[in-house]
Amino acid sequence: MVRRFHGGVHPPEEKSRTEQSAITDFPIPKQAVVPLQQHIGAPAKACVEVGAVVRKGQLIGEAGGFVSAAIHAPIGGTVKSIAPHPHCLGVPVQSITIEGSGDEEWADGTNVERDLSALDAKAVRDAVAAAGIVGMGGATFPTHVKLSPPEGKPIDTLIINGAECEPCLTADDRQMVEEAEKVLRGAAFMRLALGCGRTLVGIEDNKPAALEAMTKAAALQGDVEVVPLHVRYPQGGEKQLIQALLGREVPSGGLPLDVGVVVHNVGTCAAVDDAVRLSRPLIERVVTVTGECAERAGNYRIRVGTLLSDVIEHVGVKGRMDQIILGGPMMGLAQPSTEIPLTKGTSGVLLTREAPRGPSLACIRCGRCVDACPVGLTPSRLSTLLEEDLIEEAAGWNLTDCIECGCCAYVCPSMRPIVQQAKYGKARLQELKAKK
Repeated sequence: MVRRFHGGVHPPEEKSRTEQSAITDFPIPKQAVVPLQQHIGAPAKACVEVGAVVRKGQLIGEAGGFVSAAIHAPIGGTVKSIAPHPHCLGVPVQSITIEGSGDEEWADGTNVERDLSALDAKAVRDAVAAAGIVGMGGATFPTHVKLSPPEGKPIDTLIINGAECEPCLTADDRQMVEEAEKVLRGAAFMRLALGCGRTLVGIEDNKPAALEAMTKAAALQGDVEVVPLHVRYPQGGEKQLIQALLGREVPSGGLPLDVGVVVHNVGTCAAVDDAVRLSRPLIERVVTVTGECAERAGNYRIRVGTLLSDVIEHVGVKGRMDQIILGGPMMGLAQPSTEIPLTKGTSGVLLTREAPRGPSLACIRCGRCVDACPVGLTPSRLSTLLEEDLIEEAAGWNLTDCIECGCCAYVCPSMRPIVQQAKYGKARLQELKAKK
């Protein structure tokens, strides 16, 4: 039986450009700009100085707290500057710029096989924290934190998110096809850290090759179930996956661990395998570079800190390009500059033409957004409240439960910017709380 969740939409998938493209290594950048904020939580603190010579994989930013992540040099070279630099979230972020030397030797203590004979939960968490791994599905929550559930919150199920429901993106799909055993090895390490007995892998059924590869790999472990999912955006949302796979509902304001579940992306699993088995920090990831303007669209393994300008130069541009989007077309962010660096959370680069859009009109109370909302909110009401800057009233309508998936704006016949209003409203709510 194919599982499903309430609500959602099915936009054109647009995956054909890259779904058959094998992962290829992207050229090593001559210069890397490495933000110290690539994760949810406190930014990392630079632990190198300008002029320092660093090697690939060397620690250059120490975690700024428990909810933070270490940062490592993606290339060998010389630190040229430590200063604010444009960032994908729209504000300058303190970043370390490394001028490459061409030296591909790993730093001491990295890329070394670990003795797994005495591996325990703490050792897994320590290895993951040392590697600076964050959620690679886009959320960028520090992975070692998710592997450390608090007392009184036992975890019985680990869910591996292989849905990749965003249109255009195929990085996770290819990683499952090509590296299924690696993904499930990482999942086994996570299960050890969590102390749970069951792993479910959710994959949308428009990815038959991934379903086949992961099912074969799961058969070798014996304690992993691969489950096909109905093709429906945002199937990859944590709450939606849990609802579809287990029939459990995460409470309003709650987290998956409140219902005994932890969810991780397939790319995160692969990074955990590298960290635990080989002591490799997270310095590169698989990225889908696509869009109607991408000359050589594909799935590339790209170093963190590579600038968009380098990506565009390598893949080439055909025709008129109006937009560069980091992420997918539903939740991704348009970028104002090609000097933005890729981060640990960058799953896609879309080179596109801007779709024509008419003016935003008054809400006609059609209810389409209510039907589409996968969280069960009333987006039309939230939109009208936020339009009047009635922030606290919107909070009373569960504004903070919005996952910003964009389903409401996608189906709205009045073309209202509902998801943008929700982003603004949540930011304003944080400001109001801070003032109080």
